[in-house]
Amino acid sequence: MNNTRFATAIHIMTLLAKSPQDWLSSEWIAGSININPAIVRKEISVLREAGLIVSKQGKEGGSQLAKNAGSITISEIYSVVKNTDVLGKKNQNPNPACSVGKEINNHLTRLFIETDELVVKFLGNKSLQEFSDQFE
Repeated sequence: MNNTRFATAIHIMTLLAKSPQDWLSSEWIAGSININPAIVRKEISVLREAGLIVSKQGKEGGSQLAKNAGSITISEIYSVVKNTDVLGKKNQNPNPACSVGKEINNHLTRLFIETDELVVKFLGNKSLQEFSDQFE
């Protein structure tokens, strides 16, 4: 994944896990990440649609975890925001006259799938609570 979506999402989720009783605003969260609140709101929307967080509007509004941090795996967060393969993208038009070029993407597809399965399995063994416990 060659972007910061996972890092942003895990930052949001960790902040929410560290303050389970508080409704954290997108502005406050954005201040911690040091990014535009609109980006935070976009990721909050995605995480809310996945059932990982709940939000409420208004002056006292904000977001909270939808369930206990111990029951949320890091792989759930990863799966929600993943939009590229771990190993990147394949070349779009390899030379079909080349013995490697004509078959490379078929072999890469399997390699990409296996790698992603390993990442999801590894992250599935870690809870958001375990991750957030690393912070004071």
